[in-house]
Amino acid sequence: MTTVHAPLDRLERYYDSVPRTAARAEDFGPLTLFVREATGWPYYARPTLGWTGPAATAEDVERVRARQRELCVPEAFEWVAEVTPGLREAVEATGLRVHAHPLMIRDADTPLPEPHPLVRVLNPEDASLAGALAVPHVAFAAPGTAVGEAGPAELAAEITARAGELPAAADRVRAGRTVLAAAVENGVVVCSGMHLPVGPVSEIAGVGTLPTARRRGLAYGVTAALVADARERGVDTVFLSAGDEDVARMYGRLGFRPVATALIAELAE
Repeated sequence: MTTVHAPLDRLERYYDSVPRTAARAEDFGPLTLFVREATGWPYYARPTLGWTGPAATAEDVERVRARQRELCVPEAFEWVAEVTPGLREAVEATGLRVHAHPLMIRDADTPLPEPHPLVRVLNPEDASLAGALAVPHVAFAAPGTAVGEAGPAELAAEITARAGELPAAADRVRAGRTVLAAAVENGVVVCSGMHLPVGPVSEIAGVGTLPTARRRGLAYGVTAALVADARERGVDTVFLSAGDEDVARMYGRLGFRPVATALIAELAE
């Protein structure tokens, strides 16, 4: 059984609605598996919205994992610790590794910084759209905030590898389901991120910087641009999951405050 606390109830409804625009939902009782039906980031399983029956067991988790293997999709689960407190034990009992991340909501009255000169919100025809989609994949392959070696060459390879995803992504931008912002320098996207508005709620996600361009405040500038765009669209609840406490402190400068813990379970490496 889930235990919903305000304002987390609004986020739970959001978490359930966002995948449904691009995925089908498969019912596993206390768990729902979202299966993407188009190109893009794969989805995951999460607690079933409004579930009032028995809490998910390790056997429930194993059933979902078996289905994920059958579909050749990642064996991944995402949930909020404070809303579904017993799920971590069940997930870990099956051998998955659980990562914890600060879940943060932005205080609406916090002022935003001046726009970063390299950052802009992209339209669906923008020549930088492909780079903006590819940057997070390069960034997340080398986690952390330290300057690294991966740069424009690795980005170019990722753009080529993901060329097939561009038309569907442009359609999502055109429909207003995805908003992408990017820092572009000398024609190269060096940082990007997105927000995913659904009514009055939006999540900022996928903010990543090319490792060679880190430590320049680019992620801060991209996030600020996404917040500004969300406000212009009438969104009054903007939230995100920080990668770690160091990243959370950066987001704190933009008015985000921790409200709970986002948990992500995946196969142990």
